[in-house]
Amino acid sequence: MAKLKIAGTWAGILEVELEEWTVPMLREEVAKRSSCGAESINLICAGKVLKDGDGTEKLTQLGVKNNAKILASRVCVEEGKSLGVELMAEEERSNRLSRVKAAATALAKRHADGSLPIEDFNIELEDQSGKAVHLGSETDQRAVMMGLMLHANAKQLIRRENYRDALEVLTMGEEAFSLCNSKVIELIDNVPILQIDMVWCYFMLRDIRWLSVAGARLEKAREGIERAYGKDSSRVTLLQAGRHPELAIHLRLELLEGVVAYHSGQFDKSRKALTSAQAKFSQLQVPDEALSLVMSMGFKERDSKRALRMSNQDIGSAVDFLVEEKAKRARKREEDLKRQNDIKEQKKYGMTPSKKAVDLKILNELVSIGFEKELAAEALRRNENDFQQALDNLTNPETNSAMQVDIESRKRKRQQRASEAAIEQLVLMGFERSRVVAALQVGGTMEQAMHLLLSQSESNPSVAANSNLESEPNPTISADNNANTSIPKIPDAGGPSTASEVEERDAEMEEELADELAKGDAFTDYDIEVTKEGVSGGFIFYLIRSYGPRHLYLEAMSSSIIIKNYFYLLHPMEAARIESLLPVLKTSPCKVVFTIYNLNSSKSSIFYPFT
Repeated sequence: MAKLKIAGTWAGILEVELEEWTVPMLREEVAKRSSCGAESINLICAGKVLKDGDGTEKLTQLGVKNNAKILASRVCVEEGKSLGVELMAEEERSNRLSRVKAAATALAKRHADGSLPIEDFNIELEDQSGKAVHLGSETDQRAVMMGLMLHANAKQLIRRENYRDALEVLTMGEEAFSLCNSKVIELIDNVPILQIDMVWCYFMLRDIRWLSVAGARLEKAREGIERAYGKDSSRVTLLQAGRHPELAIHLRLELLEGVVAYHSGQFDKSRKALTSAQAKFSQLQVPDEALSLVMSMGFKERDSKRALRMSNQDIGSAVDFLVEEKAKRARKREEDLKRQNDIKEQKKYGMTPSKKAVDLKILNELVSIGFEKELAAEALRRNENDFQQALDNLTNPETNSAMQVDIESRKRKRQQRASEAAIEQLVLMGFERSRVVAALQVGGTMEQAMHLLLSQSESNPSVAANSNLESEPNPTISADNNANTSIPKIPDAGGPSTASEVEERDAEMEEELADELAKGDAFTDYDIEVTKEGVSGGFIFYLIRSYGPRHLYLEAMSSSIIIKNYFYLLHPMEAARIESLLPVLKTSPCKVVFTIYNLNSSKSSIFYPFT
């Protein structure tokens, strides 16, 4: 028997079998000796809370040893329930993050290698002009695709101000991009923007522990931005006809660089970065007159603001941008519709042995020289889209004949599946199975068969009554033993995969990731509301420019409110702490006075225009 030293709600030595006792058993014993319910006892050993888990883990498995000291504390039942809710919420959060990563991995794997999509959407990599691109090898393509999906999901979390989860997903995205050849992605800005977003999450989480990591990430981000955009953004200016979509990215980068430099004691560098950030913030402010004028031409407020920001408030350039974007969206819809029809056609032909889709471009080449389309598609499917081998099969009488047999076999199988589905639907409506089979053989389509069955019921009501009694719900049993009433099972000849062959997938999460990608466009990364950057950066900049690292005292005065908050400006998000007071300050007319206390106890007051 082992001895446990218990302290807290009950003090004494408890003899237990560590190999046999579980946490619930120990909790029950301590509760009994403490004269309270087991649900109100909390057990702590070696700085860890002993949790029940599934109730089967023994104390020895949890690291509890002979002569261990255990603190028993009493918690109210409601607090215990709250703890349980928190644990459940944390588990759900962990599960969701795992699902996000698994779904992104699965989608990237299926869509990067040219496999026939099993969903009703297709994911492709595109450049800013909307043209499909192929980056490096299949592994590189998959890594970039996965990284972009995770980054898109993280940006949605950032918009909802869920910075903790966003940081987790951004870390997954960074890991995905790291699998790609660095030469392949060095001229695209997605990775640097992801680094900036990660530091922005540190900033919004108010966690100064990330300071050194933040500095390293921002250095990488600046190097990547300069490679992608060119010196002084010359490449972007050239590609975007003089517009500056990247301005908001530079604003956020310089604000974060200024904060990191400030907390590293580099005040001159911080002042320089924040001065530049403040200038960009002013440049991104949209005048009401310009906004009203652009909106009066029929454009939405959000689109008008974005266009004016990217065009440096030039109304003519902004309108041109909006017209170009509208035309791009129209072209994109047409291309998407064509691609959707292409996928439907490819699914009809089936997959190659390596699960690839039939190449429609090569197929059209074979059709153009006189081969029947379905036969040519079968030749390509069998030969992994190899033009010459497909041509050899088509010109060989023996293989040509075998392919035609396979095509007819597959057609009959598709008809059988459709017929079986129609039979089950009509049987569920109450019709007798044998009559349904006969009607489908006569009518062909489900609509024709239903019309025939209804007309029979109207002419002979007794037949309808018998149908309701005799209809057989079991889909595996035929009501008629005649071989002519059912279509024989035909083995698949390599066409579209059956449901049993489709891998198990998290359709809900995959569709969520796909929807997030669909909502974005080429300028989504640059479309940032810079309100938080302006408030935080402007405040910190004012302090550094005027006073350097001093004590700060905030006093908000009005007839009904007096709020005082004293702190030392050591934290990247002290400005956000002040910003959090704004909803309270706005409840009645007031003015905000910041009193700066110098280290020599002298002071001066400034007014800061929070709006």
